[in-house]
Amino acid sequence: MNPLLQIDNLETILHTGAAPVRAVDGLSLQILQGETFALLGESGCGKSMTALSVMRLLPEAGEIVAGSIRIGEEDLLLLPEAAMRNVRGKRISMIFQEPMLSLNPVMTVAEQIGEVLRRHFNLRGAAAQKRILEILNQVGIPDASRRMKEYPFQFSGGMKQRVMIAMALAGEPELLIADEPTTALDVTIQAQVLDLMRDLQQRDGMAILLITHDLAVAAEMADRVAVMYAGEIVETATREAFFRSPAHPYSQKLFASLPGKARRRQGLPLAAISGNVPPLSREFVACRFADRCDHVWELCREVAPGWSEVTGSHRVRCHLFNEDSRPRAQEPGRGSQGPESGVQGLEGSDGSDLPAAPDRESGFAGSSLLSVTDLKVHFPIRKGLVKRVVGHVKAVDGVSLTIRQGTTLALVGESGCGKTTVGKGILQLIPPTAGSVRYNGIELAGLERDRLRQMRAEFQLIFQDPYSSLNPRMRIVDIIEEGMNALKVESDGKASHAEHPSPVPKGSRVDALLESVGVPPETKWRYPHEFSGGQRQRIAIARALAVNPRLIVCDEPTSALDVSVQAQILNLLKALQSTLGLAYLFITHNISVVEYIADEVAVMYLGRIVEQGSVDEVLGSPRHPYTQALLSAVPVIDLETKREIIHLHGDLPSPANPPAGCHFHPRCPHVMPICRENYPETSTFSSTHTARCYLYPQEPDPASPEEPGSTSPEEPGSTSPEEPGSTSPEEPGST
Repeated sequence: MNPLLQIDNLETILHTGAAPVRAVDGLSLQILQGETFALLGESGCGKSMTALSVMRLLPEAGEIVAGSIRIGEEDLLLLPEAAMRNVRGKRISMIFQEPMLSLNPVMTVAEQIGEVLRRHFNLRGAAAQKRILEILNQVGIPDASRRMKEYPFQFSGGMKQRVMIAMALAGEPELLIADEPTTALDVTIQAQVLDLMRDLQQRDGMAILLITHDLAVAAEMADRVAVMYAGEIVETATREAFFRSPAHPYSQKLFASLPGKARRRQGLPLAAISGNVPPLSREFVACRFADRCDHVWELCREVAPGWSEVTGSHRVRCHLFNEDSRPRAQEPGRGSQGPESGVQGLEGSDGSDLPAAPDRESGFAGSSLLSVTDLKVHFPIRKGLVKRVVGHVKAVDGVSLTIRQGTTLALVGESGCGKTTVGKGILQLIPPTAGSVRYNGIELAGLERDRLRQMRAEFQLIFQDPYSSLNPRMRIVDIIEEGMNALKVESDGKASHAEHPSPVPKGSRVDALLESVGVPPETKWRYPHEFSGGQRQRIAIARALAVNPRLIVCDEPTSALDVSVQAQILNLLKALQSTLGLAYLFITHNISVVEYIADEVAVMYLGRIVEQGSVDEVLGSPRHPYTQALLSAVPVIDLETKREIIHLHGDLPSPANPPAGCHFHPRCPHVMPICRENYPETSTFSSTHTARCYLYPQEPDPASPEEPGSTSPEEPGSTSPEEPGSTSPEEPGST
């Protein structure tokens, strides 16, 4: 079969700084009609620049200096710009990583899709409106006839991504380039977007170039896989061959960096990849991965490896698979494991010197450090000239949780459910509307300002985006010392956990903090923009540790990081918890991270916690229908079984107007009449596992023994705790 897209020896450089940056350096690949080709790798390896080269949408400093890009029989690099405009959107379309930055904020959705139809099909007026409506219905936009007249800011993140897909599909392309299409989305929205792309591909027969660093997404979507590193492809294979036996040491490292419950139970740190992607402005004469490889030997630093065949169409660019050099790979010393070692040969590397996870039954884990009871954070809605209050946004509406010293509580849920507001409400960065927040026995809600300021050093916050939270005009040393000066932390660096603190100058204290998070102390005079994303997050952690906290709220600290950098941060957080006895409130929507780092899990939906328990109880035996749907949508690397996704209809309701009764009932597949009337009470499954759902026996409030709406296991529509997903014969999945 002739390939739809054929790229041969593509070289793209960026003219920035003293030396040109070789963003794409001799890349070759081909994509067949109707297949999905996944391009994997860390940030900065050239994946997005490859896509922009295909579209010929390079930045002003970019230039393609060699190679060819053919779509069918046509070489795109030989076409004038006027002819390329007929290719973009028609033969090749692209879904960009951040839809909010790619959609025009001053044009309606209909106008933006209409531009594509006018350009490629000369459709206008009623015919264009009819076609726009059809496209929006295809991508699952509800009430499309009304919403097509709205602007991008009126759509949720998942809906904006659907609009981007609609624009890309309007020209009926032969090839769809999807650049990290689900990176910023919740797992439920991610599942919807991936299903949509699959369905449209099967219907129209288009090919997809999927650019991602999520191995699980690639395992679900791809037919063939290529791994990119430092501007070149280092491994290519079919999906089955790659995920059963990754060959290149870099690919193996990516797999070993993945968090999960198996790693947590073993008490082992993740196998993070040391160092960073080498600067692409340097000339490469040897293996580009040599400085970070556990299998490196002399030949790797002298000669660039060529392609070697592993099996069939599985090829790898590595000296370990070269027949002539293989005996040398078995010589004693570093890298003596050989190509057959697979992922297992890399387990425990890069991080084995870190402390193992603490024993939760001993050590620091114990007494309650934080106790939150019925926390509410409501924001007033004001209208009119006098700004009269006409309602409230109930961002947090009665949250209760407890965190013990030295343990981690993960707070999970969709975007917009109130997770971040809970964290800020606990830290009193947002004044709570009601409820109690007791830290170490002291009530924080309503505490006088001076007393609260004195306690600020006890609890800190790590923000989601380190680049936005670090002052770009301050050097790292000043950023770290700022908190120490503001909270009057003693210059001896005395920590409440240290038994014998010794006087240390503040400058040395900063050096010690940077060393503890794996950042070279000599870099403290640099500015934030001079560091990588993972290094910036480490600096943010050092800033939080500078004031000797006992509780840290981690707000999505790894959501924007590659799996290798994510492994470094998770290893660091676990090691710090083990040595300092820190407690974490870990806010995330990444379930695999929860499996690895959390002791307990609280699942949040529309301002309330719907299920809570130990990590094994909640993730191993979810009871609430929302938790079940959330976990079913998590992509997994499993070629043997096909997961069944519980699809939730509609979006998260507005917290300004939450549904009556159970907040989840408009989207629940097991909804019963009672769910629409009263919010369910607590159902208990063990001393640590609870949920709020009418599918299980309700615990009546002692103040009102005959709780309206409570059901017994024998009543219609209820189920026993052992059968959370079943419904009564009279109302199977009623809505």
